[in-house]
Amino acid sequence: MSNSTSSSAGGGISFCGLLAIVFIVLKLCSVIDWSWWWVLAPLWIPIAFCLVALVLILLVCAFKR
Repeated sequence: MSNSTSSSAGGGISFCGLLAIVFIVLKLCSVIDWSWWWVLAPLWIPIAFCLVALVLILLVCAFKR
């Protein structure tokens, strides 16, 4: 009798990661004629939103005192 438990990390690829891969493939196949900034936007826009939110939170906390 085996008493082993199997646990696997869900992980996987996010929606933004999948969208970035699709855009990169379309760009490399010359289906879309977008700038690389927009092709890679699904990777940097969420990071930019988080940074803006962090700055806003820090500003609110700084002016609250």
